[in-house]
Amino acid sequence: MVQIWLVELLKGTGKLFLNPVLYYLVFLAGILGVMRVKRERKNFHIRAYDAYFELRQLFPTGLLIGLVLSIIVVAAGIAVPFAAILLIAGFTFLWSLTTNVRWVSPAYTVGSAFFAIIMFAENNWSIPPFTDAFHSIGNKVYPSMVIILGLLLIAEGMMIVKNGIMGTSPKLSKSKRGQSIGVHEVKRIWMLPMFLLIPGDALHLPFEWWPVFHIGAKEFSLILVPFAIGFHQQIKGMLPKEAVELHGRRVIFLGSLVTILSTAGYWSPLLAIVVASLAIIGRESLALLAYLKDEGLPFYFSKKNQGLMIIGIIPESPADKMGLQAGEIIAKVNGVQVLDEKVFYEALQKNRAHCKLDVLDTNGEIRFVQRALFEGDHHELGILFVHDERKYDEKIG
Repeated sequence: MVQIWLVELLKGTGKLFLNPVLYYLVFLAGILGVMRVKRERKNFHIRAYDAYFELRQLFPTGLLIGLVLSIIVVAAGIAVPFAAILLIAGFTFLWSLTTNVRWVSPAYTVGSAFFAIIMFAENNWSIPPFTDAFHSIGNKVYPSMVIILGLLLIAEGMMIVKNGIMGTSPKLSKSKRGQSIGVHEVKRIWMLPMFLLIPGDALHLPFEWWPVFHIGAKEFSLILVPFAIGFHQQIKGMLPKEAVELHGRRVIFLGSLVTILSTAGYWSPLLAIVVASLAIIGRESLALLAYLKDEGLPFYFSKKNQGLMIIGIIPESPADKMGLQAGEIIAKVNGVQVLDEKVFYEALQKNRAHCKLDVLDTNGEIRFVQRALFEGDHHELGILFVHDERKYDEKIG
């Protein structure tokens, strides 16, 4: 029995590399990185993180969470038809064409595939290369897909909280009143590989109670599926960390609610349809809620009377090593009060070997930061400011 499971695990893992979604997500992450660097250079003449940053975020967090979810799904025997995997992949490609990375989320990809399965079953449709897979789904509703949707929403929220706050990208814009303001943006693609049970002939029932949530089949196979999780949030009225974490916690709550309610779908298929609709509408409502909350707040990253507002810090720069953070205000440099970048750089030149800053932190408390400067250190310390020196195309309310 153990040998059979090990062989099936290896076979299922190998199928991951046959899935085009895997390579497509690598491509999308690379594109996001290149576009971000291009925009940051346009605004600041320098990029914050390199173009490979998004690629480095693609796998690590998702691998761990995917392992945990795989154990839950396989232990409970939550199975889906192979046609569902095909449709999820198809909707991942389709929604990515909207260029809105937020739509590449389980709520929309898995949710759309769930309703598509129902339509295919009702109308006896099929996709020519996979006719057998679609004919085998029968005239059924698959609550297991909604359970997986709920679990993936929980995973999405966890990844937003843990990874979404890393490397938020600063950018400059103009408000409708012509005021120069700063905005932080998160555009991220994650891959979450998860083992799913599909009808097959490799794995027999190992326990009397397994599978807990079946789809009519008695024998199954394993396949490792690369799920895409896309996230996009733009923040202008709060500190990025606070806004992103709040959004992530709300997604976790929605996913938990969907997961709990979806289990009842095995006794009432109609309820599974209702819960799937709740997942899609709920996820869209959370995005709208975050947008409206941010729109109702005053601009956080804007010119201040107390000094220069920091909108971003370049990693590994002197400013980064000094512990400066986005949202803080530099009031004085080497004893000189600064209200614009010209005075800031002139004050830095007063002492090329040492830098002392008076900084207002995000709580409005003053702190003093100092550091010796060495040859080769960035002459601007690696600080990105909100300023009026450039014109920007984008308008924000």
